[in-house]
Amino acid sequence: MAERLIVISDKWGAKKGLWIASYFGYLQQYYDIVFYDCQQLGNVDVSIFSEENIDKAFREEGIERAVANLLKKESKPAHYLAFGTGATIAYKALLKGLPTKSVTAISPVGIDTENQMAPADVQLIYGECDTSKPGIKWAKSVGADLRVVPNFGHTLYSDEKIISEVSLELLEKATKKAI
Repeated sequence: MAERLIVISDKWGAKKGLWIASYFGYLQQYYDIVFYDCQQLGNVDVSIFSEENIDKAFREEGIERAVANLLKKESKPAHYLAFGTGATIAYKALLKGLPTKSVTAISPVGIDTENQMAPADVQLIYGECDTSKPGIKWAKSVGADLRVVPNFGHTLYSDEKIISEVSLELLEKATKKAI
């Protein structure tokens, strides 16, 4: 039986997420994939679809609603792959007890305000030029596994090179046999 992989979109949800199909292409053979559009997860309704309005809606209550909804929907350990605001949601849900096997959080925003120890098997991936990247001092203080990819910005997760690297790492987890 295939392992479950929960995928959570970035703040744009499915609307601007054609790149996400590349992850599915690599992973759907080996994982039972469940996809969450983070706008739907957070009940974010933005009448004027701009980056500023979306960010504001998530800041005001969208992230908290999404975390609560994810905790209601997912009660069994699974692997998580999440991007941007979706990665923030996954990380915050994890700190509130979301059962996981592993979490790959790419470009989460604002998690450096958290001071709880980072749970095991959570990998945080950021582009070197991402302004939302937390500092090394924070990562060490909470024991976070922080990976910084040179020459990339916030949306590194939509680049084919990163898609293939992250997907191969997840495939290794799916195909690794217990010793």
